[in-house]
Amino acid sequence: MGRILYHGSDHIIEQPEYGKGMRNNDYGRGFYCTENLELAKEWACANQKDGYANIYELDMDGLKVLNLNDSPYHILNWLALLAENRTYWQKGSIAQEAKQYIKEHFLIDISGYDILVGYRADDSYFSFAQDFVSGAISLQKLSEAMRLGKLGEQVVLKSRSAFEKIHYKGNEPVSAQEYYQKKMQREKAARREYRSTKKNASYLEKLFIIDIMREGMQNDDPRLR
Repeated sequence: MGRILYHGSDHIIEQPEYGKGMRNNDYGRGFYCTENLELAKEWACANQKDGYANIYELDMDGLKVLNLNDSPYHILNWLALLAENRTYWQKGSIAQEAKQYIKEHFLIDISGYDILVGYRADDSYFSFAQDFVSGAISLQKLSEAMRLGKLGEQVVLKSRSAFEKIHYKGNEPVSAQEYYQKKMQREKAARREYRSTKKNASYLEKLFIIDIMREGMQNDDPRLR
């Protein structure tokens, strides 16, 4: 069974290579794709340069997939992976202690999976995650924020088996003049909606990171879902 994927880049990639890529991406080293062509085109122009939406077909037969947006996972599992892999985080407040708590209690073992599916922490969305870790917003507000701006999901190839099953089908050239602006407009819209909902938020019945830490909440706590 084939799955069409797109990878936005400033160059054509006919053969993705296992073991390449940056260690401090959202889910560590891997090949990051999306099923949304428009998002791939935005990612292709992230540095304000023309790029390419590389097109692939991934043979899913025999591959183990971990979808972080499926039950039994929750947003703290996604955040724990960010805490494990992303290097820049806010300092001060309770952020450092919170980051360590999240890693210790909510980090899941991804080593047995070929493919990961989950949110992509673009600049705006990573800032939302940092707001939660620093205690500025609730868990519920973080969950809402990750759906703003139609972020979509990314599909990440992690194993050698997955890389052996992806096949290049071509590419579409992407104009930075058009798609960098689209990227910025989408993120601005997400930030604007985030500020609006944050301002009108109710705090008394929500869970904040300090509540989670004080009560020693674990991964299977139903209040986290």
